[in-house]
Amino acid sequence: MFDTLSERLGSALDGVRGSGTLTEDQVKKVTREIRLALLEADVNYGVVKEFVGNVRERATGAEVSKALSPGQQIVKIVNEELANLMGGQASKLTFASRAPTVVMLAGLNGHGKTTTAGKLALFARKNSGKSPYLVACDTYRPAAIEQLQALGKEIGVPVYTEGTGPAPEEIAERGVKEARDGGYDFVIVDTAGRQVLDQGMMEEIQRVRRAVKPHSVLLVLDVVTGQNAVDVARAFQEYADFDGMVLTKLDGDARGGAALSVVSVTGRPIKFASEGEKMGEFDYFYPDRMAGRILGMGDVMTLIEKAESQMDRQEAESQSKKLLAGKFDFEDFLKQMQMIKKMGPLSSLLGMIPGLNKQLQGASLDDLDDKALGRVEAMITSMTVQERRNPRLLQNPSRARRIARGSGSTQQDVQKLVKQFGQMQKMMKQMGKGGPGGVPKRMPRIPFR
Repeated sequence: MFDTLSERLGSALDGVRGSGTLTEDQVKKVTREIRLALLEADVNYGVVKEFVGNVRERATGAEVSKALSPGQQIVKIVNEELANLMGGQASKLTFASRAPTVVMLAGLNGHGKTTTAGKLALFARKNSGKSPYLVACDTYRPAAIEQLQALGKEIGVPVYTEGTGPAPEEIAERGVKEARDGGYDFVIVDTAGRQVLDQGMMEEIQRVRRAVKPHSVLLVLDVVTGQNAVDVARAFQEYADFDGMVLTKLDGDARGGAALSVVSVTGRPIKFASEGEKMGEFDYFYPDRMAGRILGMGDVMTLIEKAESQMDRQEAESQSKKLLAGKFDFEDFLKQMQMIKKMGPLSSLLGMIPGLNKQLQGASLDDLDDKALGRVEAMITSMTVQERRNPRLLQNPSRARRIARGSGSTQQDVQKLVKQFGQMQKMMKQMGKGGPGGVPKRMPRIPFR
């Protein structure tokens, strides 16, 4: 997400990052480039105008930090204003003082509402220790009920349904009562969506809301729809009076304008972000972290949290010591890749590493995809234990040919992997010793291609 915007904003700010002074003409030029970048990213025009005005005012005002150069100061301002545009601080879900907490989902068909219901249930159980319960109220699409039941079975969460006969508000009311009687403390009501906004749909949502009196109403928005997402949000705000939003398909939109517009337009926060097809790829939305990713500053906090959820602390410390000592072999690398696969899409993870786009020297993050990771994994698993532990053995052409045959790759692919891995070992050993500058100026290519 935000690939195009990130690239354009990065180019706009490159000219001032190292500036010792910041002239009025430089401010005008950089804000003009920022304006064009935001408009191309499909950000609402009114939002762009206000954003650029705020940046220009702060950049030409009396804001001065002794710790930062003028060039660094404008980067800091843009970062802070981006975070403010998306809500400033994370807005987390609150739970009722008396169980159960009832959350109602609203949105159009195809925006990922039913999938979001399953993801939210799993998230509440894993992160807050809740006992979730799903209520299927889409009486128009039997497939939606079946989908929710399948998701419930996958994550081990019960689903209440009465089919497509009764009125949605009646199903919702009885479903919440069933959950309460069963001792469940977190109920998610999945309402019906439509292809287009219509009066009947909105009135139905109002009836469901009056019936179950939810503690929270979340609007599910597909960011790929661009400016249409803003129009949808406005309409639902009038009728459903939602208190937060869930942005879906964050891994599929290169522009991301909707995420930068909906908060300003509706005054409601983005509470959750959903990316990827796996049920665990769902988390709170952190505006400050997302702003850092957009500006190429990475998102180290989220990366650390994802890593900690997948790796034992002692194992992580052991791996780090081996890595920085240059004793990291292909067996260790295989473990790391298998851990990475559990953390989510590779392109998303790489985007969290500060400055990686520049270090890749023109290689697109799209080139470093999960398929590429799979090809590397196939080559490593085709090696013998001795070869994994002693990569020097792989300089033998006959060994490289055997591995190529076993992994469906070419001998050149294997040799290239071994060479890049050797470069990475040297680089990490240099960093571990605190070599010249800690990190070499020219990073070797990551062996995922």
